[in-house]
This record gives sequence, C-alpha cells and structure tokens, in this order.
Amino acid sequence: MAMLAAQNLTLAYDQQVIIRELGVTIPNGKVTALVGPNGCGKSTLLRGLARLMAPRAGAVLLDGKSIARLSSKQVARQLGVLPQGPTAPEGMTVRELVSQGRYPHQSLLRQWSEEDEAAVEWALETTALADMHGRVLDTLSGGQKQRAWIAMTLAQQTPVLLLDEPTTFLDMAYQVEILSLLDELNEREGRTIVMVLHDINQASRYAHHLIAMRGGQVVAEGDPRDIIDHSLICDVFGLECHVVRDPVSGTPLCLPQSCPLRLLNKEGRDTTP
Repeated sequence: MAMLAAQNLTLAYDQQVIIRELGVTIPNGKVTALVGPNGCGKSTLLRGLARLMAPRAGAVLLDGKSIARLSSKQVARQLGVLPQGPTAPEGMTVRELVSQGRYPHQSLLRQWSEEDEAAVEWALETTALADMHGRVLDTLSGGQKQRAWIAMTLAQQTPVLLLDEPTTFLDMAYQVEILSLLDELNEREGRTIVMVLHDINQASRYAHHLIAMRGGQVVAEGDPRDIIDHSLICDVFGLECHVVRDPVSGTPLCLPQSCPLRLLNKEGRDTTP
C-alpha cells in the first residue's frame, strides 16, 4: 500500500503562494476528504500530492521517496488522478478515453492484454457507461463526461486515487452513486482515496478522515465524528449552523442557519466584520 505525505510543502502560482510549509500524511487504506471554502488551497494541495504542481519548497513523498524523482510511469502505477476540468482530444470515444487508464501498464515487452481489456470493461460497467462506450465524448452531458473520466481513473487500478471534485456536474442520484462506489472500492479493496468535496455533509458521511483547510493551512483533521462541530464550521466557512447526528449514517450533519454577506477588498480578501 502506497504511503502519501507532504513535508514542509509550499505551493504557488507565479508569485502567489497558496500553501506554505504544510505537513500532512494521508492515512493508508482510508477515504480522506479535503474540505474548506473556495480558494482555501484544497485543490492546490491535491495537485501538489498528484505531482501536477512542482513545490516551491518541501516535498511530496510516495513510500518515503520524493515523488519528483520518480518517473511518470512509476507515479501513474501508484496514483490515479482525476484533476478539475480535464480535457480530451476532439473525437475521442468513451472507450478510447477509459483505455488511456491502462497506459502506465504498457511497455515494449507488455502490450495490450486480456487484463487490460477486463479492466476497461469493469470500469465501464462500474460507472454505468457500457452502453455508451462508442459515443464521442463531446456528445455526452456534463455528468456523463464526468463519469467517463472517473472510469478512466478506475481502469488505471492504482492503490491510491486522487479526485478533485468527483461529483461535479452530477445530479444528486449520481453523486450518491459515485461516492458509494468509491466507498465500496475502499471497503472491498482497501484503496486509499483522497477527494476534494464542497459538500461538508457528503464528506462527513463518506470519509474516514477529514482535512479542513482555510487560507492555505490545515485548521483541523481527523475523524468527522471527532472534529465537525459548530465551532469548526463557523471558523472554516464563516457559517452559522446547527450540527446534528445524521439519522441514516450517524455522522455529523450540518444544517445552515444563516450566511453573512462576504465583503471582499480589491485584493480579494475577506473584510466581513
């Protein structure tokens, strides 16, 4: 099982530092959700963990080794990554996209195999896309495209999955279906899953470990049952709420009470009194 961690990690876009000297360890074999307000750095952290961003300082470690020093195929055999807003070449079909997930397993000595075909078929069936395998991606709805990208990630069959907002564009039924699927993959196969979620209640229900962020720093982390309360929601989201026990899952359930108008200055900083 691959161990993923960040040590003194600093990430920036040009001159704008988003995350500074952050340390975090992703629990093995668990589902971890990154939560926080827009612009808090959760997607940036995921990109750093996925080696989609080079650190300005510090390091991301995969099994104790700096991920920057590993080959792309070595990383791709360990980490399955679904970034935010992925794009594919024009005219690509669903099956062709999902088959891309098998690229890390190919080599001069190992070409397309029955194992690769089985992985693609399983990913298509799992995401309810088997009947659409020949469709061109551009002809699909937003939700169907999102499921196709998730299927590609699943076909990669890595021990770790990093997903940036996997429920984007999905209606409520498909959101629950995808999150239940990820929960099943973790339960049945022990896969480590890290995902950025905007819905704090979904994160509480489906994640074993929660990392709550604000301003590029970790405010709190741990089991949702242990850390989610009125104080944390107010601190992280600036939201008055009641936190009760979910009658279905027994996890914390946030019931918003009111949301103050956020006043931003020219630099985009919150100046709400």
